[in-house]
Amino acid sequence: MSIVERTKNILASPKTEWTAIEGENTPHVKLFTSYVLPLALIPAIAAFIGYGLIGYSVFGVRIHSMEWGIRQAIIQFIAMAGGTYITAFVINALAEGNAAVKNLDKAFALVAYSYTPIFLGGIFYLYPSLSWVASLAGIYGLYLLYIGLQPMMKSPAEKTQSYFIVSLIVTIVVFAILTFGLAAIVMGSGYGRLY
Repeated sequence: MSIVERTKNILASPKTEWTAIEGENTPHVKLFTSYVLPLALIPAIAAFIGYGLIGYSVFGVRIHSMEWGIRQAIIQFIAMAGGTYITAFVINALAEGNAAVKNLDKAFALVAYSYTPIFLGGIFYLYPSLSWVASLAGIYGLYLLYIGLQPMMKSPAEKTQSYFIVSLIVTIVVFAILTFGLAAIVMGSGYGRLY
């Protein structure tokens, strides 16, 4: 199935698509290179253009620089690609404690396809003042993750909610540490020359 078709299906009819995905046995490395990496380029390229070329206005002063755009692109790309793996590892590690089946390939597929709205929402980084809209796309991604837990990880119905909540809390903490850590490392001295 093409990346465009899979993206459209997971967004438009997720329950049907999770059933189809559950029947596949795609290794996580192949899914990473054929689905996650191409889609992770969307927020990265948009952030480069938005922060490097377009910028935003603060008290009438246009703020942007190529260096800042490159740094933002790096942060977005690593956060999206790395965040996918980290979230998959968390969900897989918590599987047994929630009476689910431990399987990294299935956990990775669950996370990769649940991140689809976040990847696509990254287009809003083109206009830094609208970058918050990209975060809203994550809400739909959480819904996709929730409804995908049962078919992908074989989570019992009575455990799905607690499995989701614990996975979500751990993932948010790890993702926040990853993002802020990356920002501290990559942006380090970059704020001195923004325009």
